[in-house]
Formats: sequence, C-alpha cells, structure tokens
Amino acid sequence: MRFTHVSLKNFKPYDDADLDLRDGVTVIHGVNGSGKSSLLEACFFALYGSKALDGNLEDIVTTGEEDAEIELEFVHDGGTYRIERRVRVSGDRATTAKCVLEGPDGTVEGARDVRRHVTSLLRMDAEAFVNCAYVQQGEVNKLINASPSQRQDMIDDLLQLGKLEAYRERAGNARLGVEDVLSKRRGALEDVEAQIKQKEDENLHARLNELESNLGELDEKIANYESQREKAKSTLDTAQATLDEHAEKRTRLQDVESAIEEIESKVAEDEAERDTLTERIRELDSELEDVAAKIETALAETELDEATESAIEDQRAEFDEREAEIREALSDARQQAQALETQAERLRERATDLEERAAEKRDAATQDESAADAAETELESFREKRADIQSSLSDIDEEFADAPVDRGSAASLLEERRTDLSEARESLAETETELKNARERLAEAEELRDAGKCPECGQPVEGSPHVDAIGEREAAVESLASERDELESTVESLAEAVDSAERLVELETRADSLSDTLSHLEDRIEDRAQTVESRREAATEKRETADELEDEAATKREAAETQAERAATATESVDGHESDLDTLETRRERVARVESLVDTRGEKRDAQERLREKRETLAEVNRERREHLKDRRDRRAELREAVDESAVESARNRKQKAETYLEQVDDVLPGLRERRDDVQSQIGGVRSALERLDELRERRVELAERVDALDSLHEEVSTLESTYGDLRAELRQRNVEVLERMLNETFDLVYANDAYSRIRLDGEYGLTVFQKDGTALEPEQLSGGERALFNLSLRCAIYRLLAEGIDGAAPLPPLILDEPTVFLDTGHVARLVDLVEDMQSRGVKQILIVSHDDELVGAADDLVRVEKNPTTNRSTVERTDAPDLASVLADD
Repeated sequence: MRFTHVSLKNFKPYDDADLDLRDGVTVIHGVNGSGKSSLLEACFFALYGSKALDGNLEDIVTTGEEDAEIELEFVHDGGTYRIERRVRVSGDRATTAKCVLEGPDGTVEGARDVRRHVTSLLRMDAEAFVNCAYVQQGEVNKLINASPSQRQDMIDDLLQLGKLEAYRERAGNARLGVEDVLSKRRGALEDVEAQIKQKEDENLHARLNELESNLGELDEKIANYESQREKAKSTLDTAQATLDEHAEKRTRLQDVESAIEEIESKVAEDEAERDTLTERIRELDSELEDVAAKIETALAETELDEATESAIEDQRAEFDEREAEIREALSDARQQAQALETQAERLRERATDLEERAAEKRDAATQDESAADAAETELESFREKRADIQSSLSDIDEEFADAPVDRGSAASLLEERRTDLSEARESLAETETELKNARERLAEAEELRDAGKCPECGQPVEGSPHVDAIGEREAAVESLASERDELESTVESLAEAVDSAERLVELETRADSLSDTLSHLEDRIEDRAQTVESRREAATEKRETADELEDEAATKREAAETQAERAATATESVDGHESDLDTLETRRERVARVESLVDTRGEKRDAQERLREKRETLAEVNRERREHLKDRRDRRAELREAVDESAVESARNRKQKAETYLEQVDDVLPGLRERRDDVQSQIGGVRSALERLDELRERRVELAERVDALDSLHEEVSTLESTYGDLRAELRQRNVEVLERMLNETFDLVYANDAYSRIRLDGEYGLTVFQKDGTALEPEQLSGGERALFNLSLRCAIYRLLAEGIDGAAPLPPLILDEPTVFLDTGHVARLVDLVEDMQSRGVKQILIVSHDDELVGAADDLVRVEKNPTTNRSTVERTDAPDLASVLADD
C-alpha cells in the first residue's frame, strides 16, 4: 500500500493544502509548531475516522470555520482508492457530514462502513496500524513500556495469530454447545424408550376389541328404545289432535256467545244515544231564538239596513276605502314631520361638530406652541452635546499624534504585536522544553558518572573517550537558560506593547463611536430647528381656522330652530288623522259584532242538522245489528250440538298412557347414550394411544440417529479446538524466533557502541537486553536515547516480519515515523538514516518521516516543507527538490 495524494481544507492549521506523495523516502520538515505532524494525522484520520483521534471531531476543524475536508488517495494490492471525509461543526458539536470510499469494487458510504472496509483491506484496525506502521510523536516507547501480555496481544493481532485464538475459543464454545445438545438428546431418548415400554405393557389391541363389542350391544338397545318411543309419540300426537279439535270448537262457541253479548250491549247503547241527540236538537232550537234577538239589537247600533252577508261586505268595503284615505294623509303628515325634525337635528349636529372642530383646532394650536417650545429646549441641549463631543475628539487626536500609527490603523498594530507576542511565547515554550530535556540528559549523565560509568555508553569511566560529555551538556544547559531569560524579557516587553496597542484600539473605537454620535446630533439639530419653525406656523393657521368654524356653527343653529318649528306644526296634523282612524275602528267593530252573531246562528243551525243526521244513522246501524244478532244465535245452537264429551275423555286417556311411556324411555335412553359415548371415548383413547406408540417408535429411531451424529460432531469439534491451540503456539514460536533475529539485526545496525551483546525475545514476547558481560537488563533500565533506538528497532523488525510473512496477500501501509530523533544524539541520528536505507533496501516502497534533523533531511528522496504564516496562523505545504537541500537548510 502506498499513499499517492492528500488534500486538506480547514484541517487543523491548514486552510487549503494539496500534496502528492511519491515512492521512496519522503521527509516533511519545518519549524516546531508549523503543522508537520498534522499532515500524517490527516492521512490516519482519512483511513480510520474518529478512531484515529485522541480528542473529539471538532478538534480537527480549523478555529472559526464550520467544515473540514480531507481527501486521501492510495494504491493497494494493484487497485486505486480514494477516501473523502467532510466534518461539519454545528454549535458545540461536530458530525461527519460526508464519508465516501471509491475503489475498484465500487463505492462505500458512511463513516462506519468505510472504516470497516479499510480495516478489511489492510487487515488491521486503527490500533494495529499504529502498532505496526505509524510511530506517532511521543509514542516512541509504547511497545517497550507495555506489559508482556499487552505486547503479546498487540503483536499477535498484527501477525493474525489473534484470529487463531478467536477460532479456538469459537471451537470450544461450539464443543460446549454440542455437549449441551447431546445431553438433552440422550435424556429425550431415554424418556421416549420409557414411554414405549409403558404403552406396550397396557395390551392396547385386546382392550380395543373388547370396547368395540360393548359398543355394538349398546347401539342395538338404543335403536329398540328409540323405535318404541316414536310409536308412543304418534299415539300422543293423535290424542292431542282430538283434544285440540274439541278445544277449538269450545273456543269458537265462547267467541260466538261473547259476540252476541257485545252486539246486544251496543244496540242498547246506541238507542240511549239517540234519545240524547233528540234532547240536544230541542236545546238548539231555543238557542237560535236567543241569537236572533241579539242580532236585532246589534243591527240597531250600526248603519246597516239588514243583517245579511252582502250588506256587511258593502259596509266593510266603505270602511276600507275611508281608512285608506286617512292613512295616506297620515303617512304624508308623518313623513313631513319626520323630515323636518331630521333636518333640524342634522343642523344641530353639524353646528356641534363645527364647534368641536373649532375647539380641537384651538387645542392643536396650543399643542403646536408647546411642541415648538420643547423642540427649542432640545435644540439648545443638542448644541451643547455637539460641543462636548468635538472637544473629546480633539483629545483623542492629540493622543494619536504621539502614537506610532494614525487613527484607523490601531487594529492592524494590535494584530501585529499579538502575533509577535505569540511567536515569542512559542519560542519560549520550545526553549523551556529543550532546556528541560537537556537538564534531564545532564542529570542522567551525572548519575552514571557518579556510579562510575560513562555518560554516553554506560561503560566504566576508566579508558572511556566520552568523559567530557558532561561539560558539553552543562554548557548546553547554560546556553539554553540564557536564551530562555532573553525570551522571557522579550515576552514581557511585547506584552506591554500589546497593552499599549489595545489602549489605542479602545481610543479608536471610542472616536468612531463619537463621530457617529456627532453626525447623528447634526441631523437632530437641523430637525429640531425645522420643527420649531413649522410648529409655530401651524399654531397660527389652526387658530384662524377655529374662528371660521365657530361662525359657521352659529349659522347652522339658527337654521335648526326654524326647521324645528315647522316640524311641530306637522306633528299636530298627524294627531288629527290618528283620531279619525280610532273613530273608524269603533264603527268597524260594531259591524264585526253583527257579523259574528250571524256566523253563530249559522253554526248552530249546521250543528242541529248534523245531530239529526247522526240520529238517523244510529237507527240504521241498530237495524243491521239486530239482523246480525239473529245469525249469531243460530251459529251458537249449531256449535253446542257439535261438542262430543265421550270422544274427549277417550283422547285424554290415550294421551296420558303415551306420556307415561315416553317419560320412562327418556329416563333410560340418556344413560344408554352416556354409556355408548363413554365406550366410544375409550375406543378413541386406545386408538390415540396406539398412534402415539407408533410415533414414539419413530421418534426413538430419529433420536438414536441424532445422538450418534452428535457424538461424531463432538469428537470433531474437540479435535478442531486442540488443533487451533497447537497451531497458534507453533506459529507464535516460529514468529518469535524470526522476530528475535530481525530485532537483533536491526538494533546492531542502529546502536553506535558495543555495550550490549544481544536482545532476547521469549515465547510470551518478554524482552531482555544482555550487556557484553552477560548482565540482563529490562528495557526500562536503558537510557532515553537507547529506549528510543530499541523501540524503533522493534517496530521495524515487526514491520519486516509482516512484510516478509504476508506481503502479496495484504500489502503493508507505508512506514511512518513522526519525529523519531527527539531522544537521539547526533551519532545515533546517522544510524537512524542507515536504518531507513536498510528498510528501503528490503522492499519498503514508501517511508514518510516528520523531522527537522538535517541528516534525515539529507537522506530524503522527496522533501516537503511546511510553513506557518505568523499573521493568519495558517500552514502551507511546498515540495522542495532534493538538489536544493543546501538552500532549504539555509532558509531554516
């Protein structure tokens, strides 16, 4: 696997960066804090997403930006792949807005799916990638400091041995599962065999024959009883029919007798009603005579000559005509009065409205005068404020006269001084870190010297060429301490300069605010002056308008009084017409009285006629009833002769005997049927038991076959479990032997003295370093530089083992070293160059190194320079050709 291109946008310090990565050794260099390691972190993040981060997603997005984009292109196993990730910040939370992997087999989308696909391609997850190919800054001692079990897990996972353990555990779980199932199946087989024996002991076939014989006898008895019962039912039905027929005849006889009584009763009732009607007719004759007298009296009070319908209609038509004339005159008079009153009221309202408008105008004029006075007061206040602001601006201009920049440039000055202060603080932090490391190396050297050993190689001081190293380290500490003091002084002076620039920015901000306020005051002064003039003119105009409105209101009130007098005259005419209508209504009521009495007379005559007709109808109905009564009496005689009491008694005796027999049969049959049902149920149970016996025998065969198969499977799984365990132990031992050899080869190549003879790696990946005299040391007992070399040797040995062991099936990623020289002196840096060249000669196609060490820069096939803009704090990437190395180093 080889990285070919990486593109960044808003990733950590990078605003927009594109870099092509080539085969061979690529060294990424630049000053501390320029963003060199961020390039490698971007590649790592592109492959594994959030699993490649120590912090949160929002940490990778450039401060002040909302999106970060990372694109990585790489070649793997002959195929070309491209990963694109975009992270979006919303509020305080960042999420993956886009994650796409494009490759020869298609497109994969989604952060989790892409990470799974990358893990499958490389056969390593993010942790394995770091343990194998990516030596991160600050993690140089990770494998050494790990416990043997942790180191075992790391290396086994890288060598794919962890899968064998997983397979062994799966085989063991499968063996336990088979044992559980086998135990259950054997128990089930034993249970089935016990059930078969129990059912065979019950002699089910003989029992079935006996039950079927009993069932035949019961069916014969039940059929005989049911036949006799049907005959008894027939006899019962015949007797009941005879009794029902005689009962029906008695019922008809009773109905006829009841009908005769009802007809006789109705004839008597109707005759009594006819007598009542005759009496009411006589009463109506007397009432008609009274009504005729009342008509004569009422007629005398009217202008009618006779109490006829035509005379009443003529009188009413005359009244209607007269009423129409009066009402027309009354309507005209009312309309005139209403119109005059309305005109008078409108004139009064108009006069009132004019008076109110005049008052409003006078009030408005007063308000305009008040507003003009208030505006004049505000005008004087604004003029005073303008003078104060102009004075303040003059004071600020005087302060800027002594400043290094003009007003308007203070913000740029502040940004420049803050950048200088930030750079000085970064330099101070780097110097303090270097001073701390130098003091630690000096302290370590002094401890070794006090112990009688060389501070460089750890050998006895006698005869060592490196005794003077302590002096050099003391001088380095002194120099760094002096440099730190100078930087602290510089930081202090720059902090004061920043405070001064912040004061100028505050003055500049205040001047801008005062200028805006002054411009606003000028507008308000002009506005208030115009307000004073316009309001005083408006007050004068409104008073003149009020005078005109009051004169018009007086004229309207005079006109209103004139119309009110005319309306009073029209109202008197309306009262006269209403009096005429009342007189006409009285005459109409008298005629209506005559008409009502005439109607009453007609109604009584009609009632008398209806009563005569009803009396005649009742007489006719009674004649018909008497004829019907004769027919009913003849029918009663016939029915009395048809009833035969002896036949009824015979039928009752037959019915009683049949009912007695049926009751006896009904008592016997249920018991017989119940016995039959019980026998049938027993037969069904025996047959079910026989079927169950057949099923159990079939089940026994199946379970026996299943138990045999499970026995065979258990033996196979047990063999597989032990095979995986033995294979893992064998492969680990082989890998340990090869890894130990490669580790010693690599350590001999990079270690510059002969203090140690060899390194031992045991079967559990425990590490032991042996000195020349045979003394065994733990890796933690080595010096800082020696531990760094030891770790690099172990990492490269693991990388070699993986490359020589599985290359071709799953090509390894590039070898990535981030600041590998931090703990190394000059001599061992040269040996690190030899290690890089050795790895390259062994077929490692791409090595990426972050370093500012000159020797490593000189060993590069490809050189990438990273710079950070001190003003924007943004980093840029630039490729530098290897032949221009001298100029590049001169620039650094």
